[in-house]
Amino acid sequence: MTQPFAPLHGIRILSLALNLPGPAALMRCRRMGADCSKIEPPAGDPMAHYQKGAYTELHEGVKVLTADLKSQDGQQVLHRQLAKTDVLLTSFRPSALQKLGLGWKELHSRHPALSQVAIVGAPGARAEEPGHDLTYLADNGLVPGLELPATLYADMSGSLMASEAVLQAALRKQERYAGTGDPHPEGVYLEVALADAARYMALPRHWGLTQPSGAVGGAHAGYRVYPCKDGRVAVAALEPHFAARLCAAAGVAASDIRAMLSPQTREAIAAFFASRTRGELDQLAAREDLPLHTMQG
Repeated sequence: MTQPFAPLHGIRILSLALNLPGPAALMRCRRMGADCSKIEPPAGDPMAHYQKGAYTELHEGVKVLTADLKSQDGQQVLHRQLAKTDVLLTSFRPSALQKLGLGWKELHSRHPALSQVAIVGAPGARAEEPGHDLTYLADNGLVPGLELPATLYADMSGSLMASEAVLQAALRKQERYAGTGDPHPEGVYLEVALADAARYMALPRHWGLTQPSGAVGGAHAGYRVYPCKDGRVAVAALEPHFAARLCAAAGVAASDIRAMLSPQTREAIAAFFASRTRGELDQLAAREDLPLHTMQG
């Protein structure tokens, strides 16, 4: 049997983060072997009210405590937990952390071995600006029409960046412990901005790859979504050998890159797909080894 992937085994994480990016990062860390706990306000995490199923999956294996951090009792609960924590995960604005007595200077003074991974909306001086996944995507050209994006790209990619930061903090602790023998090496502060996550997700569009004139933005006839007789088909025949098989099936004579970028080739392949059912196209994909996926209309 293969060994489980557990690079965070033995690392204790406490999260104060609500909604999606923080809990998603915590879920990733737990799956990497971390011992994960979370403190929620008396009202609970909003996601538990508006999407219970998602909340349950995100918090599987997480020890959830309840405390009002604005109260003296809540602060006592928090600091008892922090005394035995390696990494604190937050998703507040910096001013909110200051009000809770959790600014990094104060936190580091009280718990010098503790590291903090702070998820913020925008980096640096913009960290106080209000925003959400949708606004960060819009700011980076990832909301081209009136429809909402298919998923929460900034939140989920931000959660991956946050879990990377936890790994970085854990690695730093291990390296410093190995070098000094100190069982409580000094903690670090790491900031992850959702706006930066959106900007990273937007790089293919910035490079032109997913612009309408780009090869994976619709210009290449073998990399598009087409209507078929009873639904839609996503085809990703980008490599020359896949493009050749697609063109042969569609009765298109040429399949070099110049031909695949021509409107005539797109029209011919569109006509082919429009005349076939999903079942027929699924059979074609299996028979010809084509990267093709059919969907309901």
